Amino acid sequence: MGRADARRAQGREARRAKGGGIRRLFTWRKILGTFFGLCLLGMGALAALYMYVDVPEANAQAEKQSNVYKYSDGTLLARSNSEVNREIVDLDVVPRSVQHAFVAAENKSFYRDQGVDLKGTARGLFNTVTGKGKQGGSTITQQYVKNYYLTQDQTVTRKLKELVISLKVDQRTKKDDILAGYLNTVYYGRGASGIQAAAQAYYGVDAKDLDTSQGAYLAALLQAPSQYDWANATPTGKKLVKERWAYTLNNMVGEGWLDKAERDRMTFPVPKSPKAAPGMEGQTGYLVEAANDEMKRQGVTEEMLDAGGWTVTLNIDKKRQKQLEKSVDRQLESQLDRKDNKVDATVQAGATSVDPKTGKVVALYGGVGATEHWYNNATRQDYQPASTFKPLVLASALENESTTQDGDLIGLNTVYDGTSKRPVVGSDTPFAPQNEDDVSYDSPTVQRAMDKSINSVFAQMVVDVTPAAVKRTALDMGVPDKNFPERPAITLGTMNASTWDMAGVYATLDNHGKKVTPAIVKTAEHRDRTMEPVDGVGGQAISRASADTVTKALTEVVDLGSGREANTSAYDAAGKTGTSENNKAAWFAAYTPELTTVVALYGESPKEGGGQVSLTGTANSGRANGGGFPAKIWADYTLDALGGGSDATFDLQGVERGETAVTETPSATPSETQEPSETPSEEPTPSETPSETPTEEQPTPSDTPSQTPTSTPSGTPSTTTDPEDGGAQPPGERPGGDTLLGQ
Repeated sequence: MGRADARRAQGREARRAKGGGIRRLFTWRKILGTFFGLCLLGMGALAALYMYVDVPEANAQAEKQSNVYKYSDGTLLARSNSEVNREIVDLDVVPRSVQHAFVAAENKSFYRDQGVDLKGTARGLFNTVTGKGKQGGSTITQQYVKNYYLTQDQTVTRKLKELVISLKVDQRTKKDDILAGYLNTVYYGRGASGIQAAAQAYYGVDAKDLDTSQGAYLAALLQAPSQYDWANATPTGKKLVKERWAYTLNNMVGEGWLDKAERDRMTFPVPKSPKAAPGMEGQTGYLVEAANDEMKRQGVTEEMLDAGGWTVTLNIDKKRQKQLEKSVDRQLESQLDRKDNKVDATVQAGATSVDPKTGKVVALYGGVGATEHWYNNATRQDYQPASTFKPLVLASALENESTTQDGDLIGLNTVYDGTSKRPVVGSDTPFAPQNEDDVSYDSPTVQRAMDKSINSVFAQMVVDVTPAAVKRTALDMGVPDKNFPERPAITLGTMNASTWDMAGVYATLDNHGKKVTPAIVKTAEHRDRTMEPVDGVGGQAISRASADTVTKALTEVVDLGSGREANTSAYDAAGKTGTSENNKAAWFAAYTPELTTVVALYGESPKEGGGQVSLTGTANSGRANGGGFPAKIWADYTLDALGGGSDATFDLQGVERGETAVTETPSATPSETQEPSETPSEEPTPSETPSETPTEEQPTPSDTPSQTPTSTPSGTPSTTTDPEDGGAQPPGERPGGDTLLGQ
């Protein structure tokens, strides 16, 4: 054998020796011994824990406290009800099918198991240790123990106690008693603890009168009471709770508790609209709701809020809050006949007022009263902001240094084609919106287009910038991504937003482009917890030059355009009006250097379930529009809120004028136009017959608008006219509800 062979042999021997050492160290006998040793150790620990932890006295929420809400100056606004909204009922009062619905939804094996779900508990412990949130998979017994004996804290100690106590409770207590305790202690949302309170809160009946379908909804609700409450659930939330409801009923069929034929006949039982809790009358309930919602967004769970003990100081300025309420009463409510006028009965007002330097919500108007109208009109997001969105189209054009189809840089002096029903150029989606009252304008500048809210100009501008770029700018500035397709029609505000949202957007313009996020909670203090307040002001959403240029355009809207009702020498102001499709909403969004306020009117059917209706005929004044009641409310409030006026002026820098070349029409030049025999007035007089076309921005006597040609240029896409929304839209803009809005 050569030296090389000898070395290889020695290497093999060394490797075998090493491998043998590892195998001797990790033999199957040793591995199994270690495993069983750990199991015995764990069992011993559990046995010790079982002996150590006893079933405590029931807490029964004996230490439940009120939540205290204060104005920004520390004076008391409200105190949540210190008594738990609960009425204990015996299990035999609850229909058997309703009992089974809860078992089917939460714990199918309830009648067979030992009170614990080891797999679910292990998963919950792992999630707690790794910071992945709440545990899932708890049995009804475990949930009852958590609610009745323990706390809502998400800690390993509490979960281990829950496990041991649940085992002992299951051994010592009848299943029916456990189920009764569970049904009477669990929280259902709407301030209702226990099934009796929940039955009243959601269906206006006693627990004994619940049917199977209603019981299945209440059982489904427990997974996410806030998200699944039909009254304020998002479309996704409604979809999920209906699926959960169906899952519950199907489980009942699977367990033999419900006949399949009966199940197939069941329809989803839509609950009643909620009512505010006692002591939350007037604007108080809206303010408390807005504060609670903000706290939830900041990580305070509904269970934590329900447990009480919070002292919440709001940013609401007590004086300005009262002034806003008075302004709505003076300028709107005093003009309405809600009892005998069907249109007046549909009118809902909402408003949000923000300090643009801090983001603090200093005043909020949610409606006629929280005990009369549950929905908070200041924060609701089911209406469209209409032409109050047009300034964001200009902001995006400036921010992206966009040009017209002819290559002209867009600015205040850039000239566009103002022909009504002019088809846009450069879009895959046809769009040819009609201007207000079908009036055409001869080569208006962007500034004049903003003054008069000329639809055809902004329809082309959004194509020049691209809908995708406009949407990015809008999202950066605070517009929510709700029903927000990337199509040319977004120029008319076809997405959904609230006065709260738009107040943040306009405050961002007011704050020279720095992002403003409205915040209503100043501080939220609790003995055992903390809440991080919202940072009201962030970084630049758009450049100062872009924001200040838009502000310059909007000052003229107030001085000379559709927002003249807000014009006064008492303060410097900038703003924009908006009237949505079919006159269902009317907006005025405006600001001074010190205060940003958005006011809106909504047409809402007073029937159960609501529904959007036209505001036309409000207070017998013809067509409602943003330059009417909303602008008057805004002006009345702002004057008082600023102590009778202010010397502060807008400090505008880098205003971008753009280029001024006239844009060519898309194809054939329209036929020669004629001037109208009479200049349209700003608002119809009461004697006028209300038009179905939304109105707000009418030409002033100094304007010389031309009538729209009777035919569109040859070769352009055909359009269909909808007399109710005052616009012509090609079919391409109709899908998904993206119909044309008023100006």
